[in-house]
Amino acid sequence: MLAADSNTARFHSLALLFIAVVTTGILYQFYWIFLLPVALAAVMLAFLSLDKLMLITVVATPLSINLTETPLGIGVSLPAEPMMFGIMLLFFLKLLLDGRLDKRIMRHPVSILIYLSIGWMIVTTVTSTMFLVSLKSTIARIWFVTVYYFLAAHVFAEFENIRKFIWLYLLALLVVIGYTLFGFVAGGMTEKIAHVCMTPFYNDHTAYGAALAMFLPPVIAMIFDSRSSIAERILTFLVFAILILALVFSYTRAAWVSIAGMAFCYLIFLFRVHTRIVFAVAAVVLIYILFSWTEIIIRLESNTERSSTDYREHLGSIANISTDASNVERVNRWLCALRMFNEKKFFGFGPGTYQFQYGKFQHNDEKTIISTNFGTVGSSHSEYLGPLSEQGLPGMILFMVLLLLVIIYASKYIIRSDNKQGKLFAKGILLGLTTYFIHGLLNFFLDTDKASVPFWGFIAALTALQVYHFKEKSA
Repeated sequence: MLAADSNTARFHSLALLFIAVVTTGILYQFYWIFLLPVALAAVMLAFLSLDKLMLITVVATPLSINLTETPLGIGVSLPAEPMMFGIMLLFFLKLLLDGRLDKRIMRHPVSILIYLSIGWMIVTTVTSTMFLVSLKSTIARIWFVTVYYFLAAHVFAEFENIRKFIWLYLLALLVVIGYTLFGFVAGGMTEKIAHVCMTPFYNDHTAYGAALAMFLPPVIAMIFDSRSSIAERILTFLVFAILILALVFSYTRAAWVSIAGMAFCYLIFLFRVHTRIVFAVAAVVLIYILFSWTEIIIRLESNTERSSTDYREHLGSIANISTDASNVERVNRWLCALRMFNEKKFFGFGPGTYQFQYGKFQHNDEKTIISTNFGTVGSSHSEYLGPLSEQGLPGMILFMVLLLLVIIYASKYIIRSDNKQGKLFAKGILLGLTTYFIHGLLNFFLDTDKASVPFWGFIAALTALQVYHFKEKSA
């Protein structure tokens, strides 16, 4: 009886405290106080089921708004990034309390490369030319990797969670697609409006196009999943059709190129071309480019096609590096990254510093109408040259080796496993990642939640498939 009275007293005390806090918030016009119940629910859910909170954050990511795009001007994506940071802290807390992590995940070669990559980011943060900028960038990378690789890989021990991960991001992305297409039509269906109608959810059409391209192969895989019902497969096909429509009207040339490259990679899988042949052909192409560089540049500079609503002209403008401002500016950013690397070859300028440092490396004859005099905005437009300029040669090598390991181990799983559903999803997810590997030649998005969540989540899914869902082929 006394215990019951004590619990009742505690409940009444907490209720009165909550009412007092909310009333104070209303009196001082701090209306964000109404988010307190949501925050408390999230904290309770985190302690009861951290994996469910992680999956909820997947839904929040495409719908999150970066406050740099608002009058507040704060570089935080709400609500996704604070949720990720909180999940990371809780993950480390649980690790300290029970220490139960699957050694097969933690010792996987891909995991080891991630440790080395993060370790090098920490080193280059210490040597950074802008310590606080690099510290923020490194912490952000740590919470992306912690939540969407290490935690996600454990969550994906249950195969159905891989499907949930894909669908949860897709459902939110479909909302963004609807918003974007409505804005595109309302704005007159011009190329100019196509570049901005996805804001404030995605900062521009290239990041939006990258997400669309990444999820296209997994959706195709789910269409062919024989364990799904006919209704589910029809629904998945409709989602596939919407993604194609959204890709076409995104006017994102890099995404189109990545889809074409992904299709070529699929043919390699389909015809089981030996790895040695792939590397031999790649070497021949690279040698040809090196010895024919001058001739290639002359031909590219003779291309005068510009970005346009006309799809033929828009496709033709991909190779225009003479008059297309977007392409010429890309070349400008790449050259700046190479000059930055030339000045600091080993440690680089520090994670996240490119956008603040590249301005002084611009040459007047390489600037475009969209260049900034002080070079204070924008990225390196390359997932490979970005680390090269910010983390030196070791940073770029570690990133490229990581991608290579992901491809090698996922390919081994696809070849050796007898888990038909697992192999189907592995193909779709690997091809989805391939679109981003190709897209990364032209753009840089891994400092954002929109790209990092599917990127690290897909890598976690491939690792989990190898660890938890491998079935050896019978002899």
